[in-house]
Amino acid sequence: MTLLNVLLQSNAAAQSGWSSILFMVVIIAIFYFFMIRPQQKKQKEIQKAREALKVGDNVITAGGIYGKIKEIGDVYMMIEVADKVSIRIDKTSVFASAEDAKQK
Repeated sequence: MTLLNVLLQSNAAAQSGWSSILFMVVIIAIFYFFMIRPQQKKQKEIQKAREALKVGDNVITAGGIYGKIKEIGDVYMMIEVADKVSIRIDKTSVFASAEDAKQK
């Protein structure tokens, strides 16, 4: 082999390596902007809605239970589901306020 052939082959291999790296970067960027970023925005909106809830608000849990907030703790909420019947649930299981659910 001549020196010219060796240089051409090494140049082609280098270009192939860079193109595959560029392709992977483009794929990762597409996943980020079309899948990961919108999901993060949605989670932030849900978190803000949960933080805005206060005692007396009507809510729906992720399990489909309707009730009224009677007490809010650090990680839990006491929900009154019937007269003098309350359940303690995790804050993250509150799906939406009942007013928001009716609008959708």
